[in-house]
Amino acid sequence: MTTTAIIITIILSIIKLLASCLPTSTVNWILKKFELHFELDQANTSLTIQGKHLEGEDKLRVINYYNEAKFLKKKHIFPGNERLFLQPEDNGTPLVFETKQGKKDIKLHVFIYNDHIDVVKQYKKKLAAYTLSSDCLQERSMQLSSDLA
Repeated sequence: MTTTAIIITIILSIIKLLASCLPTSTVNWILKKFELHFELDQANTSLTIQGKHLEGEDKLRVINYYNEAKFLKKKHIFPGNERLFLQPEDNGTPLVFETKQGKKDIKLHVFIYNDHIDVVKQYKKKLAAYTLSSDCLQERSMQLSSDLA
């Protein structure tokens, strides 16, 4: 009985030591796998506003503003409420980013308000929603919307 307790204690100590001493690159890789707000790659991302593809300098600016945005909080989506997040009643046309993260095709619907930005991340049949803050993106999107109208 005591040998079993000693062996279990040694095994748990080794696991704890390995978990607390992981290299930085391994920790970053693990965190990146579960990251909700990830940086967009300009080469693998297409941007659509009001059904029109955005290219060139405007696309690069919007992607950079998105990448610099600050994550505020995650929103919970309950089954049956998906439509309310993808088509909110109080906002117009979203910015739609289509990108790849690893092997996954991801579509981001970005709804911009005066005080925050709502993002709905759609991949496979899953949805995740979160809120961002970016003054530059909020100002720039208002200019883009008025230019395209």
